[in-house]
Amino acid sequence: MSLPIRHLPMVQNWDCHAGGSCCKEYLVTVTDEERARIEAQGWEKDAQIAGRPLFKKSGPWWHRRYHLNSREDGSCVFLSEQGRCRIHEKFGYDTKPLPCRLYPFVLIPVGDHWRVGMRFACPSAAENKGRAIREHAESLGEFADLLAKREGLEGNPEGSLRPPRLAGRLRLDWPDLLRLVHTLSTILRNPKDRMERRLRKCLALAELCKQARLDHIKGKRFDELMQLLALSLEDQVPVEPSALPPPTWVGRVLFRLAVAIFTRKDHGPDSGLARQGRRALLGAAWRFAVGRGSVPRMHRKIPETTFDRVEAAAGPLPAEVEAILERYYTIKVESLQFCGAANLRLPVWEGLEVLSLTFPMLMWVMRTMRDLPPAVAVTRALTIVDDHFGFNPVLGTLRQRLSFRILSATGQFSRLIAWYAR
Repeated sequence: MSLPIRHLPMVQNWDCHAGGSCCKEYLVTVTDEERARIEAQGWEKDAQIAGRPLFKKSGPWWHRRYHLNSREDGSCVFLSEQGRCRIHEKFGYDTKPLPCRLYPFVLIPVGDHWRVGMRFACPSAAENKGRAIREHAESLGEFADLLAKREGLEGNPEGSLRPPRLAGRLRLDWPDLLRLVHTLSTILRNPKDRMERRLRKCLALAELCKQARLDHIKGKRFDELMQLLALSLEDQVPVEPSALPPPTWVGRVLFRLAVAIFTRKDHGPDSGLARQGRRALLGAAWRFAVGRGSVPRMHRKIPETTFDRVEAAAGPLPAEVEAILERYYTIKVESLQFCGAANLRLPVWEGLEVLSLTFPMLMWVMRTMRDLPPAVAVTRALTIVDDHFGFNPVLGTLRQRLSFRILSATGQFSRLIAWYAR
């Protein structure tokens, strides 16, 4: 039995505009079936391939997987000079590997259905260019069936994943978890608040929920509790970000080191200091920790600037930037792309905190691009920061999760949001 798609990001548009960035930056893992199909297409006779291997192996010896080979510049071996996929051109769209067809969509199994998220690392997704997502529903249904088969979810109407943990061993069942997600989404869609306050409210709701015995409240009573807690936030969360104290010295150091991770680009035409080797990266980490002087260029899209300039207040966000950020955060939350299997198996509250941290990061990156129109700057910042969210394995390491937990235990998330909203 196939799992249906029951939730699409209705405020999102997308179409591929053949920018080719995804074909120059990512390793595309293929199944044995996909590898055999591509090998049977006769590419050994193609002059542009010129005897180059079509695939490479990656991963530890006990979990080796094949992926499409890359050229010296990091681009896929099948990327043409015109920026198009040669498999697609010669044999049709359906013959490409599933990850190539699925990108930038993210399918998340939620109980008895799939939800659809987006990777804003794709410029067309960040810029909201193309057809409404509902017009992709048929293709997404086909992708869901293929992904279910690929991931072993086929034939199981409840999926193979339990709901993600809230924290520790505590879990809600799917209906109550979706009630919680609906509450967070309602907060994020509230036009009366600026986005930074909406995120601070979501964090405040998480703190209130941590104090409640949610494992003993279900169904209608759980829904009533969520409504009550959401109403209480109006008095508990300050309207003005200036009412919050600035982040502590430790908070700023850990934040800047996280920024270094979220802005680092190792592959493709936009790669930064990683090209210069490990020594350059260690030097960059030290400069981010100190936070003085020029900002190391971890990504080529980030202009040359200084830490002092980035820390200078930029003022309230224009309405068009607020709208872009609302689209981004509601899609991440409503799709459950911020926790569980879609985000390095982080528990709900931990995933929400990491998602909230992307706001001050986006403001940080935008401040390096002060010469650009704000809407252009925020979409460009989204392609940089969201490239890592949920996909960079470094963010799931014990060391980095400990860093996030220190920020959480010392109340730094809301402070950082407020500080970079000024």
